[in-house]
Amino acid sequence: MSSEKIDMSEGMRKGIYILPNLFTAGSLFAGFYCMVSTLNYDYRTAALWILASSIFDGLDGKVARLTGTASKFGVEFDSLADLVSFGAAPGLLMYAWALKPFGRLGWLAAFLFVACAALRLARFNVQVNTVESKRFVGLPTPAAASMVSATVLLFSHFGWPSSYKKLAILLLIYFLALLMVSNVRYYSFKDPEMIKRQPFAFLVLAVILLIVIAAEPIIMLFVIFTCYIFSGPIGFVMTWPRRRRLEKALHKGHEELHPPAKKSR
Repeated sequence: MSSEKIDMSEGMRKGIYILPNLFTAGSLFAGFYCMVSTLNYDYRTAALWILASSIFDGLDGKVARLTGTASKFGVEFDSLADLVSFGAAPGLLMYAWALKPFGRLGWLAAFLFVACAALRLARFNVQVNTVESKRFVGLPTPAAASMVSATVLLFSHFGWPSSYKKLAILLLIYFLALLMVSNVRYYSFKDPEMIKRQPFAFLVLAVILLIVIAAEPIIMLFVIFTCYIFSGPIGFVMTWPRRRRLEKALHKGHEELHPPAKKSR
């Protein structure tokens, strides 16, 4: 712990990188303004600011990697900003927008969402060097917050009151919170293969997808985030038999290498 503090203090004396941390500050600002809009009962604007925060959050890491300006300070700053923008902000938004009528059950759901976001971020920081970059362990906090945002925007788009399907909204918050701290794996979109040459059909599909999103952006955002949310549990169920076979094979190999000692009479 002391060595980490020494490394951090030495890095601070040398200065910090402005560009990636500026994007992180933008994400933090968007999360804070989401809470301001929520307190002013402007829930649609609050939902849009969560999406803006997600964009800034996606850019800060990419800018840091492309410019070679990644640092421990940036990692810590990003985690704190994420907790505000993707934990506290959507939790407050959902409580004020839909969960308040549930009383204790409602604010507990909002708190669970914030707490699980904090736990998810802490686990990510600990496992960042031990987990493959192609997969996230647990639902990423920006995805969970974006699902909250997409839900609010969908209701606003169709003119539905927040009391419509309010039980489903309560269950959604509990579901998202538990997915964040689960061991379900999600695709991270950090695969180097994605930037290499791809079949021509992929470009055609991408153009068609952009056209569909442009035609109905609110509905398509909700559909895309819903598909991503459920991709983790579906993949977990589909790969369960293969994981069980692998575990049995590893256990059998361990027993063959280390047979149990025979008991002496």
